[in-house]
Amino acid sequence: MSEVYDVVIIGGGPGGYNCAIRAGQLGLKTACIEMRDTLGGTCLNVGCIPSKALLHASELYETAEKDFAGHGITVYNLSYDLSRMMHNKSETVKGLTEGVAFLLKKNKVDRIQGKGRIVGKGKVEVDGPDGKTTLETRNIVIATGSEVTPLPGVEIDEERIVSSTGALELKEVPKKLVLIGAGVIGLELGSVWRRLGAEVTVIEYLDRIMPGMDAEIAKQAQRIFKKQGFTFELSRKVTGVNKTDDGLSITTEAAAGGKTKSFDADIAIVCIGRRPYTEGLGLEAVGIETDKRGIIPNKQFQTSAEGVWVVGDCTHGPMLAHKAEDEGTACAERIAGKAGHVNYDAIPGVVYTNPEIASVGATEDQLKEQGRKYKTGKFSFMANSRARANHETDGMVKLLADAETDELLGAHMIGKGVGEMIAELCVALEFRASSEDIARTSHPHPTMTEAIRQAAMGVEGWTMQA
Repeated sequence: MSEVYDVVIIGGGPGGYNCAIRAGQLGLKTACIEMRDTLGGTCLNVGCIPSKALLHASELYETAEKDFAGHGITVYNLSYDLSRMMHNKSETVKGLTEGVAFLLKKNKVDRIQGKGRIVGKGKVEVDGPDGKTTLETRNIVIATGSEVTPLPGVEIDEERIVSSTGALELKEVPKKLVLIGAGVIGLELGSVWRRLGAEVTVIEYLDRIMPGMDAEIAKQAQRIFKKQGFTFELSRKVTGVNKTDDGLSITTEAAAGGKTKSFDADIAIVCIGRRPYTEGLGLEAVGIETDKRGIIPNKQFQTSAEGVWVVGDCTHGPMLAHKAEDEGTACAERIAGKAGHVNYDAIPGVVYTNPEIASVGATEDQLKEQGRKYKTGKFSFMANSRARANHETDGMVKLLADAETDELLGAHMIGKGVGEMIAELCVALEFRASSEDIARTSHPHPTMTEAIRQAAMGVEGWTMQA
């Protein structure tokens, strides 16, 4: 070992590569270990980015198929080319992974391919294509992300019984598709294949879709998705997925026990969530503590082992790429002696269905659990002029503010493009704005964002539009 790194990062996903880039910018000698051939982690390779490429393409197709006529546009012989959609998805991923590699090189970060394992204080062994080597470092950052949570008794073959990864690589549109799980990942992937012609059934153990989301927004989303063609089977437990000559037979029973029901499908997507990926990291070698949510951190991203830090999906908090990015950047700044910080109350979540769903801050259920008094302002896109002109009136904006101070506590939206609109509310939460601050901020007319202002006005009962 001829050189000692300031930072060695295990994992090249959003948390890892952002940490590496920031560390390089701060003048720290840095290495980033990634076991994939490409950087970017699950998000860029088999998650956020490829799914958005397919979501966008399928949405354009469905819009042309169902909505153009209402705008006076006639389309003849409309069709889609699935192989071309898949090629575009792959090219998008390729370009972005190459971009991440360029940024690491630009910031003088050593990229090392292989699987990293901690073998002692300040020592990381890399099992790579050319054998094993050991790196010596003053700081280790674990950024290994997450993996698909398996369903007991169901074997994923990535052909007929697939995870989110396999669902992005289907060779043809299934006639019947079953989603096991009604969370964000399942609803997004189900949207892609439903738009292209699949009959989609969603089986969920709980009595609602999208657990953790604002209940009122989730209920409205379910109504909209049902109208689009989704079939929901809630409070139902999957007990088995059996392969047959004709496809799959999914057996279920009522979540409370008892009544059974079977479903036929060509493809089943297992999407019951993700879990921290910490296998084979050598955590025991330095006494790193874990729990069911992953590696236990303190408020400065440090683990229980001196000189070992952790960011992203493999530790506590929401499993979101932008959360990992923020943590990676802040962690690098902490290592460099600066005051890196992440405000977890201002991290947004977005579901990229159509309409989109976006939220930031506390939900009503959370505020009730805290015993906190709050006020609510709501505004429907049905009353928004731009939404009416665009024929995109599904959804609403809902804001929650402290009953005494009027400080914004949470924002929840469902509607066209709300994934872009939520950023305004993130800034408001970051600066501890009141609902009146938002209500008195001029918004351009006519835009969908006016619904945010009108909801803010509604907190105090002075909404100006019908």
